[in-house]
Amino acid sequence: MEKLNERKPKHNSMKKVVFGLLIIAAGILLLLFNTDVISSSYKHIVFSWQMLLIALGLINLASRESRMIGWILFAVGGFFILPKIFVFDFNFVGMLWPALLIFIGLMILFFGRATGCWHRKHSHSSTEGGFISETNIFGGSKIRFDEEIFKGGKVTNIFGGSEIDLTQAALDGKTNLEIDCIFGGVELIVPSDWKVNMKVSSILGGTSDKRKAFKPIEGNTNELVISGSVIFGGAEIKSY
Repeated sequence: MEKLNERKPKHNSMKKVVFGLLIIAAGILLLLFNTDVISSSYKHIVFSWQMLLIALGLINLASRESRMIGWILFAVGGFFILPKIFVFDFNFVGMLWPALLIFIGLMILFFGRATGCWHRKHSHSSTEGGFISETNIFGGSKIRFDEEIFKGGKVTNIFGGSEIDLTQAALDGKTNLEIDCIFGGVELIVPSDWKVNMKVSSILGGTSDKRKAFKPIEGNTNELVISGSVIFGGAEIKSY
């Protein structure tokens, strides 16, 4: 976990640089649209959810740890934006699932061959020091968190899912958990009295708090803040 935390600042700084450049580019393009330098007929292409996926893909490509997520986001966004740019005589969107299967097969063949072991390279789970570090690609996991204090962490699922049981843990102040799901999901089982603040961006996906017996404790300032993105997937909060 210490090595992971040591690498984060450098990767996060690269992501911030790319994010900043994209914001500047968006501002310049908006200015050009508003001054009629560029025809407004292209505005629905540039400022669309498909282009947002491409932008998120570029941001994630800046980090080695999230490069696979970046390529998938870039590919999905690029696939769905093509019908906005070109006119096809056939059902282009209907080709999604065949194209997706071909893409998955190519990733397994070429990327798996290069690394020598797909599962070992893309499956990781750690709960050291009160933090969770969880990655699943084309797989799933089930974690029971046994430490006394939950300090947050990061969960990434691509074509996979996680079930994380936090019912035996407690919060100490404001705790941040970042989740990124693409064609996958996360199910968090938490104590019924936890205050949970969902700040997850959803694109063709969803997040929900399904706790039926939510009983907040008066004066309790402890809070679990869940951020990140869910694309073609979901995140659920449950309690026993």
